[in-house]
Amino acid sequence: MDLRQLRYFVAVATTKNFTRAAELMHIAQPPLSRQIQLLEEELEVQLIQRNSRPIRLTEAGRVFYEQSLQVLQRVDQMKNTARQTGRFHRQSISIGYVPSTLYGGLPMLVRTFRKRYPDTDVHLVDMGSIQQISELKSGRIDLGFGRVRTNDNSVARTVLREEKLVLAIPPDWPLAAEQGTVRLEDLKAPKLVVFPKQPRPSFADHVLSVLHEKGITPEEVHEVSELHAALGLVAAEVGVCIVPAAARLRADLVYRLIANEDVTSPIILSHRLNDDSWYLAAIKQLIAEMYAQNPPWLDVQTNAFPCATGLDAEARNAKDAAGLE
Repeated sequence: MDLRQLRYFVAVATTKNFTRAAELMHIAQPPLSRQIQLLEEELEVQLIQRNSRPIRLTEAGRVFYEQSLQVLQRVDQMKNTARQTGRFHRQSISIGYVPSTLYGGLPMLVRTFRKRYPDTDVHLVDMGSIQQISELKSGRIDLGFGRVRTNDNSVARTVLREEKLVLAIPPDWPLAAEQGTVRLEDLKAPKLVVFPKQPRPSFADHVLSVLHEKGITPEEVHEVSELHAALGLVAAEVGVCIVPAAARLRADLVYRLIANEDVTSPIILSHRLNDDSWYLAAIKQLIAEMYAQNPPWLDVQTNAFPCATGLDAEARNAKDAAGLE
């Protein structure tokens, strides 16, 4: 099956006449009819009722006609986009992200990138950490910001920081009445809300794994699709929820920093291995500059920086190699 056959079929289905379709497509009728026949043979289904005048589509033909129109329209859009991009010499990058990174540095990073490189379009794509790996390899995205550690030899990963976690608590629960930090061991058998429900593995699995390592078995586990829903259930006293420190979104909850030093969630920058694209050096340089500004969400009480000392030098070396300095 090729696009030419789809166009021939759409022409026949639209005109309801092989002769007029052939004229419209600037082809003789016999080869056009043959291409439609080959298409039917490949699909192993009849698309056109040829014994009626005007010709009619079978039920399969009507479905295939609708989908063919969508495919051809999408192809035309792709052509126009490519022409416009080439005409105006605009570049674009696609960034995958997990939603919780929106409460940290990602918005600031994207704003700064757009100001510094106005001729480059930035597309943000909401996707889980594991999905980012496959989409990087397929080329759908160019870099990703996630939270789940993975092992894939074709993807380079940099832990930008380890974000401490906090326990979100209903205000009337005993845990909310106490001050200061809380150790996970103090939770015993909590009623727990985790997110996201899909796709997995995800931040939810990270939380459950941490609890398992501490020997803590939740009394109940409620899985929800996203952070806002999780905090909403906490406000409804369904349970407590462990969230990144930057994601303390609801003012009607009590948040206590988890004291365990090993209980953190990484912010991981991922990209294709050996990718020397200029924008990777630019992104790393902007992250180093952003960290140096010490914005409010980046306080030392809730973040550790395993790569901070080397990130700026790495970015500058990459920029030199790419000729950006």
